[in-house]
Amino acid sequence: MFDELSARFEDAVKGLRGQDTISETNVEGALKEVRRALLDADVSLPVVKDFVSEIREKAIGAEVVRGVTPDQKFIQVVHEQLVDVMGGGNAPLAKADQAPTVVLMAGLQGAGKTTATAKLGLHLKDQGRKALMVGADVYRPAAIEQLKTLGGQIGVDVFSLGIEAKPEDIAAAGLAKAKEEGYDTLLVDTAGRLQIDSEMMEEMVRIRSAVQPDEVLLVVDSMIGQEAAELTRAFHDQVGITGAVLTKLDGDAKGGAALSVTGVTHRPILFASTGEKIEEFEVFHPDRMASRILDLGDILTLIEQAQKAFDQEEAAELEEKFLSETFTLDDFLGQLQQIKKMGSLSGMLNMLPGARGMQDQIDQIDEKELSRTEAIIQSMTPRERVMPKLLNGSRRMRIAKGSGSTVTEVNQLVMRFDQAAKMMKTVAKGGVPQIPGMGPIAGMPGRGKKKAKKKAGSRSGNPAKRAEMALGKGNSPTSGGSGAGSSFGLSGPTSE
Repeated sequence: MFDELSARFEDAVKGLRGQDTISETNVEGALKEVRRALLDADVSLPVVKDFVSEIREKAIGAEVVRGVTPDQKFIQVVHEQLVDVMGGGNAPLAKADQAPTVVLMAGLQGAGKTTATAKLGLHLKDQGRKALMVGADVYRPAAIEQLKTLGGQIGVDVFSLGIEAKPEDIAAAGLAKAKEEGYDTLLVDTAGRLQIDSEMMEEMVRIRSAVQPDEVLLVVDSMIGQEAAELTRAFHDQVGITGAVLTKLDGDAKGGAALSVTGVTHRPILFASTGEKIEEFEVFHPDRMASRILDLGDILTLIEQAQKAFDQEEAAELEEKFLSETFTLDDFLGQLQQIKKMGSLSGMLNMLPGARGMQDQIDQIDEKELSRTEAIIQSMTPRERVMPKLLNGSRRMRIAKGSGSTVTEVNQLVMRFDQAAKMMKTVAKGGVPQIPGMGPIAGMPGRGKKKAKKKAGSRSGNPAKRAEMALGKGNSPTSGGSGAGSSFGLSGPTSE
């Protein structure tokens, strides 16, 4: 996401490193790089001019306090301006005083409007709201059926009168149904066109008059760059938008649309679609997006995704399993499945501060690794999952054939599971784990050699019997885990 823009901003800061202050002389080189970065990112020219002008004014003469270098101060100024250009702060979806809240979804064909409508419906459902989606796109083949299919997948109701009715009549009938049956939000999916035309705009105006929406959200394909500025302006002038939804943000290496939409209309971006999965949809936070662009990370969003995927009570149960050494491959499988719900591994790692410095490693991540690991575990019998010690050569060969993997991959999985269980037991007891192939973590409290040896030798009892006890207790796959436990499956190949 925004890889090219991030790299260019990094180049802009290099010229200020080693300087004592930010002056008119040394800041010009950085500003030229910023200007080039924005133009190359396909940001609207008027937005670029205002952006650079504001940074120049704020940067020159900015007080650089002790301990803060000029390049760090410049990054702070750029971050603040990026936040300002993208709206300043998160704008919540409107909520009408008298239900239902009506949201009109507008945009060009191909922007992902129908999918964005369903994603917003799921988002509202997760917030405890009862939404009704209305299929008013009577032109695109199977558009209404697509919305009904998505609605069935996420458990959100869909209303339509078919392709013979007028879009404004469908929207009005949907509003009446929402009022009668107690829906608190109405999402109207309208038709798009391959390009802006008067007929399209007139239809949007008629639909707007029929339902009097509280929000008119323009769905914008983030990959169209500065064309987003003209699109947004046209819709705003003729229909009147209240905000925007960015789609395909995960594939946008430039960032022109994200920086142009709000800059042109001064209407906020409310949501962003960050992947193909129906769950990959998030509230748009300008400050967090600015941090991602400047490679400062987005830990808050990462934490929110983890909290959404993992249950606190199940995390406590998992901790008990680590301490009692009853953690099984079923539990391991449950953790992997929760991680998959959080989205792509590379996407999560890109939210970490300094992710650009390890971009080569992130790009090499095989997103299918979790699915392969899941297939291997599911090819085991229930008893084998609880008692990995049973996995002899013939069993591992059977599992490899059943999961479409190799015996080596099965061996590596069992090894990773054993290492993860040991590490997490140490963490659960308040200790500091040693990562295979590495020494103790720098800066963390260490343990003396004698004490470590004693600790390692304190593990007693028969592992098979412990596993049998776990099986006897009826352990089933858990669906949650702790934040630390959620790291399972993310490790690379183990050293052999």
